[in-house]
Amino acid sequence: MKVLVTGGDGQLGYDLVKKLNELDIGHIGVDKEDFDLTNEKETKDFILNYNPDIIVHCAAYTDVDQAEIEKELCYQVNVEGTKHLAEAAKVLDAKMLYISTDYVFDGQGKKPFEVTDQPNPINYYGETKYKGEQEVQRLLDKYFIIRTSWVFGGHGENFVKTMLRLGKEKDKISVVADQYGSPTYTGDLADLIIKMIKTDKYAIYHATNEGFCNWYNFAKEIFKFADIDIKINPISSDKFETKVKRPKNSRLSKKTLIDNGFCCLNNYKDAIHFFINEKTNI
Repeated sequence: MKVLVTGGDGQLGYDLVKKLNELDIGHIGVDKEDFDLTNEKETKDFILNYNPDIIVHCAAYTDVDQAEIEKELCYQVNVEGTKHLAEAAKVLDAKMLYISTDYVFDGQGKKPFEVTDQPNPINYYGETKYKGEQEVQRLLDKYFIIRTSWVFGGHGENFVKTMLRLGKEKDKISVVADQYGSPTYTGDLADLIIKMIKTDKYAIYHATNEGFCNWYNFAKEIFKFADIDIKINPISSDKFETKVKRPKNSRLSKKTLIDNGFCCLNNYKDAIHFFINEKTNI
């Protein structure tokens, strides 16, 4: 098995490359220094030359607020870049796994979204990620799509790291308490990806750590496990100044994951605890 991971220096890609290395699975982790996803020829030349059996596409334009300003760049990376990879995969008859997001949904209601629910993104970032999904489905038969949410890990910036930093700098903070979802630890998701790409169980999946919470509860768990004493004030998202709408309900049903014989990821509280312990011991 020969795996090419885009976004190899990103949050998820970094942990995936690390685990592939530990398992002695043939792989290469690539970033924009290796080739420009928005450049069709450059992308395809690199992919065809490496000749992978599997492409795991973790790279993306992920700045939700800035995406509304840099729409063209966001589209080129998330839609056109994904299309270039899928077209290369088709030539090679390679499998492709595309990392997508809870932001393809509008966040309405209180039930977990099923993979069969109709996407209806409410911001431009979500729109481009959904269009990326459509390109993968249009071009390939041998594909996996994983929608995930609230990702955190040791590499790059994320909510857990921000809270740990604020916990050292401030006595009190305000955190949104009316947006619900599931945190996802990159180490756990990387383990699932490796198991999945060894199969031919092609489908759209939802994959997050088990359990649901809001951002306020998420922050409380982080401070509890990190033993940080700080006052947290729960606030409505209406009072939290952001440029762009975000889904209030990001719960994702893992039914397809279970139906296809994959194990659910650890509970999010266990994942936070493990991550903070690991970070402390580094």
